[in-house]
Amino acid sequence: MGLCTRNGNDNWKYPTILLCLYGFFTYFRPSEPFLTPYLTGPVHNLTLEEVTNSVFPVWTYSYLVVLFPVFLLTDYVRYKPVIILQGLSYITAWILLLFARGVPAMQGLEFVYGMVTATEVAYFSYIYSVVDTEHYQKVTSYCRSITLVGFTLASVLAQLLVSLAGLSYFYLNVMTLVSVSIAFVSSLALPMPRKSMFFHKKAIGDSVAPSSAEQEETGYKPDVTNTESSATEASKENPDLNFCKVLWLLCKDTKECYSSAQLIYWSLWWALATAGYNQVVNYVQVLWEHVEPSQNSTIYNGGVEAISTFLGAVSSFSVGYVKVNWELNGELALAIFSAVNAGSLFLMDYSINIWMCYAGYLIFKSSYMLLITIATFQIAVNLTMERYALMFGMNTFVALALQTILTAIVVDSGGLHLDIITQFLVYGSYFAVIAGIFFIRSLYIIISYHKKKHKEKQQKKAETRL
Repeated sequence: MGLCTRNGNDNWKYPTILLCLYGFFTYFRPSEPFLTPYLTGPVHNLTLEEVTNSVFPVWTYSYLVVLFPVFLLTDYVRYKPVIILQGLSYITAWILLLFARGVPAMQGLEFVYGMVTATEVAYFSYIYSVVDTEHYQKVTSYCRSITLVGFTLASVLAQLLVSLAGLSYFYLNVMTLVSVSIAFVSSLALPMPRKSMFFHKKAIGDSVAPSSAEQEETGYKPDVTNTESSATEASKENPDLNFCKVLWLLCKDTKECYSSAQLIYWSLWWALATAGYNQVVNYVQVLWEHVEPSQNSTIYNGGVEAISTFLGAVSSFSVGYVKVNWELNGELALAIFSAVNAGSLFLMDYSINIWMCYAGYLIFKSSYMLLITIATFQIAVNLTMERYALMFGMNTFVALALQTILTAIVVDSGGLHLDIITQFLVYGSYFAVIAGIFFIRSLYIIISYHKKKHKEKQQKKAETRL
């Protein structure tokens, strides 16, 4: 803790290094690309139908149920306890994967993994509470890139061990358990933040102004002479009243976040596309297993995941160097690349060759990563840090709700219970509909823009004649 609170320009380095270590080891999961072959293999001996329709849907439902409570809890307990909880959830999930057997046990595993994904908000929010604003961009790039590095290296290692050494999938899961255990240990050393974005805006002895919404509501006026007494009073505030106040402010800020038509449409694409993307990523291994059963030949899931992650990182990085009028052409880009996503899914669905399936997945993931980076930038550019976190949390929640509806109707045994080929036909059609929506929207924007320009020219000509 002393290292973190030390005065000087290096205060941000200690928590950033620890968080990067945690991110690397939590994403260094060699077993991830081979989860479906492991579940359908001799260790668990589940059928593809059980994995698809009974096991995997539990993750979606679990994620939806715990996401919003975890979002509030994360801020209330100031991040670190939730990061530790995520580390424990990782360990629990892989212990179940290694030693538990049967469909109910694997459903329990998926429930725990829902907790893992819901608590990711703590990882990506923690750093903003312990470093100064001037370091936000730098530490964000470090924390996000290290997860890509961890996942890529794990996928490459797994593919080499499976293809060249013939290592059992069981031992890949042992390696993953060791990795997430190291991550858990590193999380214990993280400094405890003294403030958070919503519940603990002001640390004891700090003078931090309330958000704009709070200032409007309370008529806040800065008083530099009474900092310590006001901080003391804040620490004694009724927790129940404080909780209700934060919820009210969250609702008010949410309304203001979605007051812009442009932000609404970018958020709409974010939610629709993310729901489809998560669904594809969650079930793509089932499709690969259907096209090329792992018991019959060597599969290259690890290599494909490594390449797709690398291409996604390159696509995301390239956005910073593309000069486009996003206000005019943004929706057209969303339409075009959503159509590319639809085409790649149809390619995967109708192909009987595993390499064509792999190629379709590479195109799909790269296109999504490119667009989600653009959407992230467009949404965040005019938002404060509190509203940035709030809007991204709301978009994620809407995406997850849509994904739950897709799962319940298309996948779940209580719904249509479709086979994997028909499922991917539905997902391809889903992205085609998204492309159609934003193509129509882009035509409207472009036509309106040119009409406005034409009207301005006519007015200038009239003024010149006068």
